[in-house]
Amino acid sequence: MKEHISPLNRDLVSQYHVPDHLVGRPLRWLRKWIKKCDDDSETSNWIAANTKECPKCHVTIEKDGGCNHMVCRNQNCKAEFCWVCLGPWEPHGSAWYNCNRYNEDDAKAARDAQELCARQRSRAALQRYLFYCNRYMNHMQSLRFEHKLYAQVKQKMEEMQQHNMSWIEVQFLKKAVDVLCQCRSTLMFTYVFAFYLKKNNQSIIFENNQADLENATEVLSGYLERDISQDSLQDIKQKVQDKYRYCESRRRVLLQHVHEGYEKDLWEYIED
Repeated sequence: MKEHISPLNRDLVSQYHVPDHLVGRPLRWLRKWIKKCDDDSETSNWIAANTKECPKCHVTIEKDGGCNHMVCRNQNCKAEFCWVCLGPWEPHGSAWYNCNRYNEDDAKAARDAQELCARQRSRAALQRYLFYCNRYMNHMQSLRFEHKLYAQVKQKMEEMQQHNMSWIEVQFLKKAVDVLCQCRSTLMFTYVFAFYLKKNNQSIIFENNQADLENATEVLSGYLERDISQDSLQDIKQKVQDKYRYCESRRRVLLQHVHEGYEKDLWEYIED
């Protein structure tokens, strides 16, 4: 039975040219990704303003009241510290509002440690986000370029027909560009999916399938952009057909694995 698509999802599918295999549950991750790209900085600002880390165990703590006497809820820690200066609570007594720990060595050390830890984690999170974002954008840009290949391929098809090849016989070139664009679109969205995947045996299989499809797609792209103007007609046909068929098979394997993961609840996610 075909899954019902809400008006919101229908707009998303249309705006981002989402392929059929992503309609349904995978749209959840695409919505999250688009929202992250749009307002990631707003989220970061809120977290910075409303949360701090326990200076002892580095668990993130949200302040939900006016009292600045904090007790870490980590059962293995339970450190007591001042929300204002992050120093130990004991020297503050009942006069937290006269907190003079800002200039003390231990309070400074606590702040420095927290800032360093926060900077390191922020940098690591940013690097991870940029890794997936750059690859997502690269395939999006390549997809735009490869839509222009249709004009180049049409010219080559007309040239081939002048060399005693029929209209039917030259359709393999259009088919190759169709497959290339499908693979680019799939690869683009696999980086959204991968961004939210936790590392486990299934994610490693997914990344291997992704790499196989990506490598084959780049080879096919090279054939269509360069080799069709250099090789003999018969060599072109054989190489292009072999490669686009391989791309189709690798794309099918990748998507089957993704859907199997949904059906069997194999995927574990990072809630960003």
